[in-house]
Amino acid sequence: MTIEEKETGWRRQTQLVRGGTRRSQWQETDEAIFMTSGFVYDRAEDAEAAFKNEIDRFIYSRYGNPTVEMFQDRLCLIEGAEACRATASGMAAVFASLACQVKAGQRVVASRALFGSCAYILTDILPGYGIETVLVDGTDLNQWRDALRKPTAAVFLETPSNPGLEIIDLPAVCALAHESGAQVIVDNVFATPLLQHPLELGADIVVYSATKHIDGQGRCMGGAILGSQAFIDILSPFYRHTGPSLSPFNAWIFLKGLETMEIRVREHCANAAKIADFLTGQSAISRVLYPGLTSHPQHELAKKQMSGFGTVVCLDLGGSKERAFRFMNALQLVDISNNLGDTKSLATHPATTTHQRLSAEARAELGITDGFVRLSIGLEDVEDLKDDIAQSLTKAG
Repeated sequence: MTIEEKETGWRRQTQLVRGGTRRSQWQETDEAIFMTSGFVYDRAEDAEAAFKNEIDRFIYSRYGNPTVEMFQDRLCLIEGAEACRATASGMAAVFASLACQVKAGQRVVASRALFGSCAYILTDILPGYGIETVLVDGTDLNQWRDALRKPTAAVFLETPSNPGLEIIDLPAVCALAHESGAQVIVDNVFATPLLQHPLELGADIVVYSATKHIDGQGRCMGGAILGSQAFIDILSPFYRHTGPSLSPFNAWIFLKGLETMEIRVREHCANAAKIADFLTGQSAISRVLYPGLTSHPQHELAKKQMSGFGTVVCLDLGGSKERAFRFMNALQLVDISNNLGDTKSLATHPATTTHQRLSAEARAELGITDGFVRLSIGLEDVEDLKDDIAQSLTKAG
């Protein structure tokens, strides 16, 4: 049995701890950090053969690095992907997954519920390259069906979406997209590699901000693109020549993050469910969103395609920015930040931060009112979180 066959047969927690590990000649217990820009050759002929791809070896850390490769291999194991390229940020992963394959004159169809920077790529950058972008209500299969009647190069979506936690029917949308000739790219950040498996549900490509739950401790930035070997072969020249590669040090941090991700995400989800239930009983809140609540519009779909409901809970303080700000400013334990998936609980006001560049009309369509607050639930004692939220709600009025 080869190492690869053995690792494939391991259960997920073992893969998270040991998958992809390659030791140097020193046989270290921990994954080595290869902090080097380049690599040397015994002979000039070896360098020539390497650049002609006649031999398989590391050339330059912008192209590939042993520590980064360990991180990529481990992610492939838990995602069930054939190949992976790690990037310097989640947004580098999003852009590269599109830019490597979509050309002028082609079209992209995407769900309208997107992280602000993803929306910018789709509605500002790609049209400047002569690429048509069509946005649809991701929860409406008829809109997907209508938009995909024309040939389409790529479909891009988030599920659950940021920040409104919309759930998209992945098998149904993927089937429609493939009929149109499109490759389906799923931003799976809110679900994490543990709670949802887009490739098993019909998607072609999965992207992550590894900054979120994979690190999960607020230390560094990175991203990843996973898919078939054929797609990664298309991506690789773009990756090699435009330079969105991940640093070896950050790759090592992410390897350490993966070792504890199962334990962390399980506890995150448990805390988030308790906070969602707690918020539901608060009269000061007009709306609570969490896929695990039966009141969530796509609760049954979330149960069907996710093994857990995630770490983010959203609330609406009656559409009032002033009340939302008073609530957030009164928080003593939960920090105000635009990040998520961290061990520390974080509060975000999307209308003035992550989604502020959207028009008021566009935000309204997505349910992002001025009173909308996104809570990324961390690993603090849940009773302390409830106490902090309760006193903040009182002060918000």
